[in-house]
Parts: sequence; C-alpha cells; structure tokens
Amino acid sequence: MTHKFNVRQVAVLGAGVMGAQIAAHLVNVNVPVVLFDLPAKEGPKNGVVTKAIENLKKLKPAPLGVPEGAERIVAANYEEHLELLGQCDLVIEAIAERMDWKLDLYQRIASALAPHAVVASNTSGLSITRLSEALPEAVRPRFCGIHFFNPPRYMQLVELIATPATEPRVLDDLETFVTSTLGKSVVRAKDTPNFIANRVGIAGMLATMKEAERFGLGFDVVDDLTGKKLGRASSGTFRTADVVGLDTMAHVIKTLQDTLGEGTGAGDPFAGLYATPPVLSTLLAQGALGQKSGAGFYRKVGKDIQKLDPASGGYVAAGGKAEPLVERMLKKPPAERLKLLRESSNPQAQFLWAILRDGFHYAAVHLETIADCARDVDFAMRWGFGLKQGPFELWQQAGWLQVAQWVQADIDAGKALCPAPLPRWVFEGPVAAHGGVHSPAGSWSPARQAWVPLRGLPVYARQRFREDVLGADAPDPLRAGTELFRNDEIRVWTPDGEFVVATITAKLHLISPAVGEGLAQALELAEAGYRGLVIWSPDDVFSAGANLESLMPVFMKLGAQGIGPEMKKFQDAMLRMRYAQVPVVSAIRGIALGGGCELALYSARRVAAMESYMGLVEVGVGLVPGAGGLAYIARRAAEMAAAGNANADILKFLTDGFTNAAMAKVGTSAIESRKLGYLVEGDVIVPHKDELLHVALAQARALADSGWRAPARARFPVAGRNGLATIKVQLANMRDGGFISAHDFHIAALIAEIVCGGDVDGGSLVTEDYLMALERRHFCSLLEHPKSQERIMGMLSTGKPVRN
Repeated sequence: MTHKFNVRQVAVLGAGVMGAQIAAHLVNVNVPVVLFDLPAKEGPKNGVVTKAIENLKKLKPAPLGVPEGAERIVAANYEEHLELLGQCDLVIEAIAERMDWKLDLYQRIASALAPHAVVASNTSGLSITRLSEALPEAVRPRFCGIHFFNPPRYMQLVELIATPATEPRVLDDLETFVTSTLGKSVVRAKDTPNFIANRVGIAGMLATMKEAERFGLGFDVVDDLTGKKLGRASSGTFRTADVVGLDTMAHVIKTLQDTLGEGTGAGDPFAGLYATPPVLSTLLAQGALGQKSGAGFYRKVGKDIQKLDPASGGYVAAGGKAEPLVERMLKKPPAERLKLLRESSNPQAQFLWAILRDGFHYAAVHLETIADCARDVDFAMRWGFGLKQGPFELWQQAGWLQVAQWVQADIDAGKALCPAPLPRWVFEGPVAAHGGVHSPAGSWSPARQAWVPLRGLPVYARQRFREDVLGADAPDPLRAGTELFRNDEIRVWTPDGEFVVATITAKLHLISPAVGEGLAQALELAEAGYRGLVIWSPDDVFSAGANLESLMPVFMKLGAQGIGPEMKKFQDAMLRMRYAQVPVVSAIRGIALGGGCELALYSARRVAAMESYMGLVEVGVGLVPGAGGLAYIARRAAEMAAAGNANADILKFLTDGFTNAAMAKVGTSAIESRKLGYLVEGDVIVPHKDELLHVALAQARALADSGWRAPARARFPVAGRNGLATIKVQLANMRDGGFISAHDFHIAALIAEIVCGGDVDGGSLVTEDYLMALERRHFCSLLEHPKSQERIMGMLSTGKPVRN
C-alpha cells in the first residue's frame, strides 16, 4: 500500500497579513483551516482573529476567491483552543519575524500537536535549523520552513527549507501538497539567510538603487526601465518596494545585515551592498512605508502620481520614461542587447548593463552556498519576483563565455559592486564547455559538481508540460503529440491517440473564421476516430472573445447584414459542440471573455484553473453576446426553475444571468465564475495551472467511459413579455437616476428581450435556435448604431471601453 499524506485540516498560527492570507488561500482550494492568534486583551477572546478574517474581504487584490469564503475560516486563540491543534495534519506558523517570539510559541504548542502533524514556519529569512531547536526531538523530523510569497493567492513561488533533522519524506509530502492542492511551484532552498528568492531579489533591488543613484536616474525612469521592458514585473523596482511595504523590505535587508553584513564575519564579499540606502532610511523615519501608508517612493494625489525628490525631500510630478534609443536596444536579441547596453554612452543604457552585470555577478558568486543548482535560482526569480527569465537563463542565452568575460573585465576595472572574481566553474569545466548552466541533462550544481535533473516526484506526472528553464530542451506544447490539422490560428493534435486537443494559437486566442473552421475540423476528427475533444492552450488566455477585426472586411463590403451569416456560423459551431457525438471539455486558464466564455459554456464540461476570469463582456464594445451566451442564460434559468419547482417563476432564476451579461460582470476567480453561473456543478477547479491538461483529459475520459451521449435537444419555457416589462422598469429607473446612459439602457433592454424570449407569453416553449436568431438580429442592429460603433472603434484603438 502506498503512503499518502492526508491533509484534512490545517492550522495557521498568526493572523497577521501573511497568516490570514495563507488561511484565505487554503479556503480557496477547499482545505479546512483554523486560524490562531493571541487572545484579545479586551472583548471576545477571538477578537484579533475575527478582525483579521473580516479584513480579508476588503483587501485588494482579493485574497479570497469570493468574500463569503471568509466564513469557512475557523477563528481560534492559544488560550482556549489549543486542543484544535490535535485535529490538524499540517501546522503553518506565520507570526512576526522574531526568533524569540517564534521559539516561545513552539514551546507553548508542542504538547498539543498531533503525533503525525507536519509543522512548518513561514519565515522569509530566519534560520530554520535554529527554530527547530525549540521543538521536542520527536517533532523535529516533521519540521521545516515553508516560505510563501506575498500575496499568497497570486504568487507562484513557495520555498521549502529542510533542517538536518527533517525527514526527506516530509518534504516530499509537503511539496506534493503545495503543488497539487495549493497550486504553487516549489523551490527547495538551503537554510541560508533569506533563502534564494529574497536573497537574490533584494540584493538586486539594493544594487538597482545604488546604480540608479550612481547614474543620476529618477525613480520613475528606473521603474520604466526595470519593468516590462526588461522582462520583469510591471511595477519595476521602487513601485514594487512601495507595494511590498518599505518596512517589510527594511526587515529583509536587516536580516542580511545581521547575518551577512559588514562586521558579522560571515565572509560575504557583497557585505557592503546590504547597507540600508539613505533614501530608504529617510522614508522609514518619516513613517512613509509605501502604499499602505499612502506615501513612499511615490504618492497619489487625486488621480496624479507623484515621486519623491530626494534633493528637496518633497514630491514632484512623476512620469519619466525610458529613452527611445534604449527602448530599441531592449528589443534586440539577448547577445546584441547586452553588447549595445554595455558599449553605449547613454546613462540609461549604462545603468541597465550595470544592474544586469551585478545580477550575474551576485548569482554566480553565491550559487554554491544558497541553492542546489542554477535552475533553483532562475525558478525562484521567475516565480517570486515576476522575471520572464532568471539571471542564468539570460546569461546563457546571450552567450555564456562572452558575457562572463565582460563581467570579469568590469570586476577587474573596479566597476562592479565588489572585487570578488567570478567562480572558476564559470570559465572552466562542464559549464564552459556546454556554454551555460542549463542543459538537457539538468542544471549545474557547483556543490555537487554535476548536472541536476528536475525532481521526479509522482505529482509531476500530472504536469504534461512541466515548466523548465531555457536550455533544458523541455517539450514544446505547440509541437507536441501527433499533429492532425493546423492553420495560422489553431493547432489540432492528439497527445495519446485517444483524444483530440485543439490549441488556439491566434493572438489573445481570439475566435475568427479560421479558428471556427479549425474547431469544426477538430470535432469531425474526434467524432470519426477518437473518444473526445479537449480545448486547451498552454498560456494565460483561454480566449479573449470574437475577433471583431477579422469581420471588418465583410462589414465594410456588405454592412451589418453581411455579419448575420458569419454570426450564424459561430452559433452553429456552439450547438455542434453541445450536441456532439463525443464529449467536449474546455480547459480554461486566464481570461475567457465574450465568445471565449461562450465556447466554454457550450462544452460538455469545463475544467478551470483557479485564476480564471470568465464573463460575457460584449456590452463594453456596445454589442450583445451573439454566439449563444444569452440563449445559454435563458436555458439555464428554465432548467433551474424546473429543478426547484415545476411552477416556479423563471424570472427569479433569470435575474442574475441577465444582470451579469448586462453589467459585463467578470468572475475574478474560478470560484466567482462558478457563482456567476459560468461554471456549474460538475465542473472542476484545478489549483495548479500546469495540471489543467491532465485533469481535462481525465474528465474527457471519465465522460467517454461512462457512455457519453449528448443531451437531447429540447424546447424550454421563457419569461416572456411580462418578465421583459419587469426588467425594463428597473432599467428605466437606473437610466433616470443617472446610473446608466441611454445607450446602456438600449443595449440592456435588447439583452432582456433575448433572455426573456421576446414578445411571447410567459411560459412559452422555445428552442436555442429561436433565441440565437434574436441574438443575431440585435447584434447586427447594434453594429449599425453610431454609439456602438464609437465603442468598437475605441476598444480597437485604445484597448479600453468607451462609456457613451
């Protein structure tokens, strides 16, 4: 019998920012959780925790999939509820970063722990081994570090840190749970100060601050240079510090100073880098802690963003940008890009070369002591700091030995942050011979003097296209399997000879006639010789909707009437999927809007990653959903009414669906998308994005194995003219109260007419084809409306909705 780590309930100790948000994420993935804190000094003893739970509903970005998830977090305090710890299989300690407080808490809880419970400390940098010493010897083999990144719901990285006493199986169990159940990506870090991501990331931020000062660049310019243009998080450097909190950043810097800084005798050649930048000290002294206190490196005044002027201490208008010359350099391939930056006399280019060089230098010097292999550093920076590529990936892609020579030349010339030379393994042996640290055999480990492959835990068999680093020659999902059909916008293939997979490759996976043709072909192939069809793509877009631009030539030639037949093709494709001879499963990740949402709705089943954003948003471009979305809302209302009571009022079940479409509501998580009715009972929410295809294929197989037959085509009742009149009265009140414009009223009234079935008696039986004909008619009428045309052109030119 195989060993299984059952996590029936988790305890989180500490209801501060991190503890409460870890608890929120556990609830998101359906893990029961007890949140502990100290008893309140006044009022109810659970006051500290209940306040923290309430606060979760207000935070942005939202830690909870839906606000009511907060009700499922059980509040507890150490004085009254210690016995609850005995019912928990995993205990995550997340109190303040004070060694003495943590050690005191461990002594307090040790006797209440279940004999099998795994105990983990969510610390961003304290020694895990030192913490373990406060625990009884029996608990130490089940203790380790677990470092979530803030905010825990959205950040991909979790670092796991063993002590010499941690049983290997405990770490394997925890990695499996964190990966599959929590949907996170794990890096195992050595027990060194700040572990991997914060060690390299904060050193990088400090280096950026130092170099920015050296080259005389403003905070806004630096953020523009070190954001998306450099392949990093869009918030850049100083904005990121403001969002994280300058006190939090200062705390991580202090850990570096106390353990590795000058005077500690730790022997870190970069000890001087860890000094707190003077500008940061000034802001902290003023209580300017960044976003949470309203001011930091930036502040918002009304709608204007201002930046700190270090010279005067006041704030001035922000908005400085990268120079066009430097922007052009950043668009070049890596080898050319680094050469141009290094050789340019432009201060912005010199600054960029300097921070990249400092990053390569730091990562190479510290790799052996902080990480098992180079891949762990690159993963930690990608998943924890939002980099498109880790430092070693970029270095290798740009030409390993050439870049190494440039970095060493700068070190020799005294331009680098410290005089330590690059390690010998950079220039000699397997890495130099291969031209980098990443190879198909694995990533280089200076400590082991070997190439280290990815860890092969059974959980990773669920990730058909497991994330890997550049140079590892990982399978490419756009070339995998056996290709059955391809055009410019879709690829149809089979991974196993049993199921067909359709992968939309168009930009934003917009649905055009070419995509429609590909889906029809995929369905024909699946029905002819396979067991089912899965619609899946390997990135963060399922489909952003219909490609309006692709319909422009038809519109210009034939007007709105020419669009009618094209819309009918879309609608017929939806019905063809719903009534197919094989099950169709949509694997949704990221955005599924408009036509993309309709594509999912007409599948037999939906499998959605936690971060899936679904909605019918056509109102934003002045149109109504036109590929069956409103027919779906009407049919679902009829089905729900029938399930509740044969005589039930359909309007009661229709109101939410109508409102969601008329207000273009988008589910901000798969959980909320289910609440909005775009996911239904039986659909599956998958925490880890890379497990989506595995689960979708498993669902298609289960449907096929259970003797899949398409639902019978049936007529169903609609709310009719009385329902329409009721909705229109409410819309008129909103228009007259100034909440919606006259054109909003017009579009919403058309949506109401479609979902109510038009000018018919309440309870009249209609077909999906009948409702789709209404959709087409109103869609085409709006295409000719000047106000809708303004909205469409506004969206196509700016990407933002026009309100008129």
